[in-house]
Amino acid sequence: MSTLAAAPPRDAVTGDPARLRRALGSFATGVTVVTVGGPSPRGMTANSFTSVSLDPPLVLLCVGNDAVMNRVLSGTDTFAVSVLGTGQEDVARHFADRSRPAGAAQFDAVDWLPGQASGAPLIAGAAAHFECARWRAYDGGDHTIHLGRVLALDALPGREPLIFHHGRFRRLAEPAEEERP
Repeated sequence: MSTLAAAPPRDAVTGDPARLRRALGSFATGVTVVTVGGPSPRGMTANSFTSVSLDPPLVLLCVGNDAVMNRVLSGTDTFAVSVLGTGQEDVARHFADRSRPAGAAQFDAVDWLPGQASGAPLIAGAAAHFECARWRAYDGGDHTIHLGRVLALDALPGREPLIFHHGRFRRLAEPAEEERP
């Protein structure tokens, strides 16, 4: 086996946010909708979501400090995350649109069901749902890192996730027959 030398970095981050965003776009992510229930429910598309711990069961999401959802999450005890599936690009775009209606009206455009543990709207047909209790929040530069303790979850077996890569929604590709183990 040969050893390949890694190419040296071209240059350090120079304060160019667009360049940084393009490079970070090389990392494929899932697409979620984060929701909060209550008298003025709110939803937001997010792809900064990941598991943190199995014991206790923790997940994290990062929300921009200037986002309405950041203030909403800071003032609630529970929230939910719906992991979108293929074919739900319109749902992702809807909750990313800053001109969508406020409050409960923003959910009129999508099918949803109320979360039993959180009271937050869960997007129907999603690949998975996580209902969480707010656990901790941390400074993350221009974002806040929100950790949630999973209270309840559900997953649709065989449901393919919606993927975001290089600024576009994508699907997982099945390997060719000869590439399968």
